[in-house]
Amino acid sequence: MNRLIGLFLIILLGTSCAKEENLIPDLPVNFSAPLTDPRLSRLSTAGGAISLTGYGVAGIIIYRRADNAYVAYDRCSTVNPEKKTAVVLDDPTLTATDPVSGAKYLLYDGSPVKAPAKTSLKQYNVIVTSSTLQVIN
Repeated sequence: MNRLIGLFLIILLGTSCAKEENLIPDLPVNFSAPLTDPRLSRLSTAGGAISLTGYGVAGIIIYRRADNAYVAYDRCSTVNPEKKTAVVLDDPTLTATDPVSGAKYLLYDGSPVKAPAKTSLKQYNVIVTSSTLQVIN
């Protein structure tokens, strides 16, 4: 009986310590725009980023990395994701910050760089053709 109680406590402690999981819901995302779209003008050079509302859980961020690859993330902070707090772009646009918790995320790969964030931003697929940029999941 004592072993059963001990095992139960270990399982309970193990699951309660994993507070921050990436619980960002999977909502359909399908953003598409010509590369000449004025909304994308900040993406014309490496290090540029834009944020858009109306897509995903809390909007999306599109970032152009130094290797000229594009990455896209949901703006929903991974700290208390049930609150759907949208991260905001910092200046310069190397990071994005959760205005409520103060958590920061690196835009290069979405990874957390400042507590209390422990989980990366939810990433979406980016497809670039000769004339169009598309963000999908």
